[in-house]
Amino acid sequence: MEITAKTAQQLRLTEDEFELIKQKLGRTPNFTELCAFSGMWSEHCSYKNSIKWLKTLPRDGGRMLVAAGEENAGLMDMGNGFGVVFKIESHNHPSAIEPFQGAATGVGGIQRDIFTMGARPIASLNSLRFGNLADKKTQRLLSGVVHGIGHYGNCFGVPTVGGEVYFEDCYHTNPLVNAMSVGIMQADKMVSATSGKIAGNPVFFVGSATGKDGIGGASFASADITAESTEELPAVQVGDPFQEKKLLEACLEVIETGAVVGMQDMGAAGIICSTAEMSAKGEMGMRIDLDKVPTRQQNMKAWELLLSESQERMLVVVEKGKEAAVLKVFEKWDLSCSEIGEVTDDGLLKFYMHGQLEASIPAIELVLGGGAPQYTREYTEPAYFEKINAFDLNTIDDITDLKEVAENLIQIPNIASKRWVYTQYDSMVGAANASTNAPSDASIVLAKGTGKALAITVDCNSKYVFADPYKGGMIAVAEAARNIVCSGGEPIGVTNCLNFGNPYDPEVYYQFVKAVTGMGDACRKFKTPVTGGNVSFYNQNPDGPVYPTPTIGMVGILDDFSNRMTLSFKEAGDVILLIGKQQNDIASSEYLHKLKKVAYSPAPYFDLEEEMAVQKFVSTIIKQKLIKSAHDISEGGLAVSLLESSFYQELGFYVSAHSPIRKDAFWFGEAQGRVVVSVGKETVEGLLLFSKESGITITELGAVTSGNITVNGNDWGNITEWKKKYDTAIEKLLQ
Repeated sequence: MEITAKTAQQLRLTEDEFELIKQKLGRTPNFTELCAFSGMWSEHCSYKNSIKWLKTLPRDGGRMLVAAGEENAGLMDMGNGFGVVFKIESHNHPSAIEPFQGAATGVGGIQRDIFTMGARPIASLNSLRFGNLADKKTQRLLSGVVHGIGHYGNCFGVPTVGGEVYFEDCYHTNPLVNAMSVGIMQADKMVSATSGKIAGNPVFFVGSATGKDGIGGASFASADITAESTEELPAVQVGDPFQEKKLLEACLEVIETGAVVGMQDMGAAGIICSTAEMSAKGEMGMRIDLDKVPTRQQNMKAWELLLSESQERMLVVVEKGKEAAVLKVFEKWDLSCSEIGEVTDDGLLKFYMHGQLEASIPAIELVLGGGAPQYTREYTEPAYFEKINAFDLNTIDDITDLKEVAENLIQIPNIASKRWVYTQYDSMVGAANASTNAPSDASIVLAKGTGKALAITVDCNSKYVFADPYKGGMIAVAEAARNIVCSGGEPIGVTNCLNFGNPYDPEVYYQFVKAVTGMGDACRKFKTPVTGGNVSFYNQNPDGPVYPTPTIGMVGILDDFSNRMTLSFKEAGDVILLIGKQQNDIASSEYLHKLKKVAYSPAPYFDLEEEMAVQKFVSTIIKQKLIKSAHDISEGGLAVSLLESSFYQELGFYVSAHSPIRKDAFWFGEAQGRVVVSVGKETVEGLLLFSKESGITITELGAVTSGNITVNGNDWGNITEWKKKYDTAIEKLLQ
C-alpha cells in the first residue's frame, strides 16, 4: 500500500510529523514503521505538547535516588537502606468507554511500573472524577470504575488505602481515573529499564500472550472522546489480576538470580515502547522476531503485535549464558517466557516476521528526549476569567440558619462519606496497612522491615485550578503536604497526573502552563521534588474541557510510628482549637458552588508563607505530643471539619464563635492553611503560649462532648443523626 500524509493522519499523526519521519528515516516509512511512530509519538508516550513545561518542575534533590523520568517510577530514600517507589497515571479514556476494564487495567499497569523496578507494591490509591451523580450514565460509570479498581486490587493482593472522588458536570462524558501505587525495596537493588551495553544479550518476552485488545491504546489516549469512541473497543485492554500476581512474584524472584540486565513492563504502545525505550537508554538496538511472541489470536500482523497493549507482560534483557536460571523461575510460576531476540550495537530496532524484515527504525528517533517532536503551544488567558473577576461577595446574602446549611452541605456528594466506594476496596489485604484503619488526613501504611511508616495522599480541588490555575496548582501541592503533616508525616516527594483538555486550545494550554508553574513553585517551597508522573490531554465534553485537574500524589515518611496522628476527637472535655487565620472568603467553596449556584468565583484565600508556617507548627506540636487529633479544613469549611472529626467515635462538640466576618465565610469558607485540633485541658495553656512564640494564630472554639452538638448556643441534636445523613447521602442517590 502507498503510505501518504493521509495514512499518517488516520494514525493520528500530523502532516508535518509525517514529513519529519521521512526526514529521520531518509525514506518513506512502511505501514508497520508508521504505526510504531504513531504510538511512540502520541502525546501519551512522547509528552510532545507538555515536556517543555514539565522540565520546569523541580526534578532532583532531597531524597531522590533516580532522576525524574529516568525509570518507570520515582525512587526516594526512606533511610535504613530502603527506598520507596511510587507513581500515578491516568486511564481516563479507556474508563470512559469500558469502565470496569478501563479502571482495572489502570490499576494493573501502575503496579507493573512499581515491581518492574524491583519493588514490592504495598499500597494503592486513586483519584476519580465523574459527572452529576443523579445522572444514570454517571452511576453506570461510577459503578464500573469502582468495581474494576476493587476487583483488580483485591485479587492482586495490594490494599487500596486512600483516594478521592468528586462529581462535577464537566466530567460527564470524560471521567478521570487516576491510579497510584507505592512500593518498597532495598534501595541498592533497583532494576533499570535498559537494554544494557552488551550486544548479544538475549531479549525475553514474559507473561501473558499477546492479543488484539489495546491496539492503538496510546494514540487513543491522545484523542478526543466522542460518541463514536464507543466503537473503538479494541483500544480498551483486558486485565487478569491473578496472572499479574504471578508475574509480580516471578519478576521479584528472577531479579534475585542476578541474571537480569534490564526490565520494563509493556504498558502504553506495548512491545514497540519497551524495545525502543530500553534500547535508547542503553544506546543500543534490538533484533526482534515477532513470530516468536506468544499470541492468543492467530495470524496477527507485525503492526498489531508491536502496538497491542495486552496486559500482564514484561520485556526482560538477560545476561547471555544465564538463560536457564530465568526460564526456571518463570516455569515455576507457570508463566510463558520466550526468547524473542537479542540486543544489537547498531542502535536500530529491527522487527522480523518469519525471517522477513518488517521494520527498521533507529530507537532514539522514537523516544522522548530523542527524535520525538517537542512543541511550544500558544496560550491565552481564558475568556471566562471575566466572570471570575466580576464576582462580588457583597451580592451574596449571608446565611441565617447555620444548621440547615450544614445539613445540606454534608449531603453534597463531593463532601458526603464515600463509604459506598471504599467498602468495595480491601484496605487490609496483604496486611501491609497499619494495624488500624482509624481515619487520618493521609493514609498511613506500615512499611514492614524498614522500621518506618509511609503517609500517602492524592489531592486536587479542580474548581480551585479552574478559578486560578497558578494558585490552584499551588493549593493542590499545599493540601497534599498539609494532609501528610496532619497525619504525623514529613512530605518527601510528589508524583503528578496532569489531566487537561485539548492542548491545541490556547485557553486550555494556559490552564496547563499556569498550573504546572504553580505546582513547581509550591514543590520547591515544600522541598518535595517531582519524581515523575503522567500527562493526560484531550479530556473534554462536547460542551468544552473538563476542569483542569493536576492531581498530586504525595508520599511522606514517619520515622517514628508513635507520631502518627488521627483526625478523630478522642474524649469528651478535650478543648477544640483552630490553628490558622479565618478569612472573609467563600470563593470557590462547595457552599457557594452547590448551594448558592455560583459557578464563577476566584480561588480561595491562600498564602504560601502562612501555609508553611502553619504546617511547621502542626508538625512540631504532633512530635511534642501536645495534641490528640488534627484535621485540616478543606471542602465544606470549618463546620464540616468539626463534624468529620466527630463521626468516628460518635463524639459531639460545643463550639461558640462570634466573628466580625460573614457567618458563611467563618463556618463554610475554604480559605487554606487552617487545621482543627483537639487538646487535653492540661495542655491548652502551654500550646497557646507556644503559638504566640511561633507567631501562629490560634482560636479556642469550644470542647468535645459525649455526643450532642451545640453551635453558638443552638442545639444541633446528636452526632449519630448527622453521621447517618453523611454516610447514606451517596447511597440514597444510587438507589
